[in-house]
Amino acid sequence: MPAFSLLTFNVYGVPAPGTSARLRTLARQVDSEDLTVVCLQEVQANAYRKLLMQATATYDYAAFEPFVHAPKGGLLTLSRAPLLASTFTLYRERGLWYTPAIADWILHKGLLVTRYRLRGQSIVVINTHLTANYMGYWGRGNAYAEHEHRQLMQLAEMVEAQSRDALVIVAGDFNVPRGTWLYESFLRESRLTDPLADSVEPTLRKRTGIPDRYFAAIDYVLFRSPPLPDCRYHSRRRFQEPMLLSNGRKDHLSDHIGIEFQMAWEEPGRAPLA
Repeated sequence: MPAFSLLTFNVYGVPAPGTSARLRTLARQVDSEDLTVVCLQEVQANAYRKLLMQATATYDYAAFEPFVHAPKGGLLTLSRAPLLASTFTLYRERGLWYTPAIADWILHKGLLVTRYRLRGQSIVVINTHLTANYMGYWGRGNAYAEHEHRQLMQLAEMVEAQSRDALVIVAGDFNVPRGTWLYESFLRESRLTDPLADSVEPTLRKRTGIPDRYFAAIDYVLFRSPPLPDCRYHSRRRFQEPMLLSNGRKDHLSDHIGIEFQMAWEEPGRAPLA
């Protein structure tokens, strides 16, 4: 059994027919699985936040930043491990209100930080969702890409501010493809590890009529670990196939793919893992 397991998932929680059924099905699924923490993005209504919290009865702890119409940033973190503290930090630059990024601006995107202690180890989880790139171009000089870069540097600052003794995990929808200069510069500055670094499979599902350049690997679970005895980690993609929803229809849970991360280590004084 992993010492720590985390799922990140952009739930596409926009008010629309069928959204409640998708979220209820997701909640039922994660409630049945052996996960320590679940990081959700795009929870875009307080009614959906309440639905998710009420339908995940085995998660005793929830963190979010209250706001008028939805949790700030659309972020919700659920946990079975005791939650020691949580804070929300707004991105200093939230998007240009006179562009399509006004949707990101209204949602107040930022960083939801939660803290735990498990098997003698301090753990910091940062749940985030960056501004979207509405042009689908991530080259230097592109206005959206430059804006995302500034948000990534703020995120890197947050990672660097955490104790070197803590296991730091950053999870969410970055809206930045793996392999771009944005991705590479962020990993350099934050000194995080990407367990799926070799994967080029999109985490945003393709849709008819939308150019292929938009569909890339943009959802991540990244980590920075102190030296831990007999440490092992693994990541995998989740929710790739349609599921039978609570309303009887069969559909995907979201327009994104989930990412699950598992890490195990030996607590000092215990026998090595088998």
